[in-house]
Amino acid sequence: MDLSKYGVNLDNKILNIALTHSSYSAENGGECYERLEFLGDSVLGLIISEYFYKKSNMTEGEMSKIRASYVCESALFEYAQKACLIDNIKYGEGLKGTVCMAVVSDVFESVVACIYLNSGYNKAKEFVMDIAKEYIDSKHHFMNDYKSYLQELVQTDKKSVSYQLIKEVGPSHDKTFTIDVIVEGMVYGRGVGKTKKEAEQRAAQNAIEKKAGSV
Repeated sequence: MDLSKYGVNLDNKILNIALTHSSYSAENGGECYERLEFLGDSVLGLIISEYFYKKSNMTEGEMSKIRASYVCESALFEYAQKACLIDNIKYGEGLKGTVCMAVVSDVFESVVACIYLNSGYNKAKEFVMDIAKEYIDSKHHFMNDYKSYLQELVQTDKKSVSYQLIKEVGPSHDKTFTIDVIVEGMVYGRGVGKTKKEAEQRAAQNAIEKKAGSV
């Protein structure tokens, strides 16, 4: 990961916070990325909003819809992969080796905030657009709500969809949930996440990838 062109590197104090999950800070002390993620969410939203405002004649509603596509969880996960951030996220001992979409997307926002604080808005915009513009130009579709899409797929056959909690592990402040999606009594997908909502989305995604709705 080389962020030096945006004014930061791995020795940067704020960048280290941006890459620190709460499980690591709980075990080792110090801050985690959550406050930076809050700021980065707003900065990222402004960057993408500004791009579509200046580059298109879309209505407010159209801009809101297309902006949502490029700042959704699955989009940010893809951006973080492209920026090679995943291997640099610091987890606690029990979560080492974890790749959680929600955490990775939060870290991307945190890194945006880090660059904004260290190098200003223009550098943050450069970082975001260096990654996101190719997806925007190619009209890449990022899916954010897998549950709704799966429901649409199976409704044509009037099949029922339900979600079943299989397992939850970890302390109350840092649980991991495993959930199965059930279509007409059969397990069609399984998902793991740090919240039940995330695990359900991952289970629906898994079911879609297996073409559950087409059978």
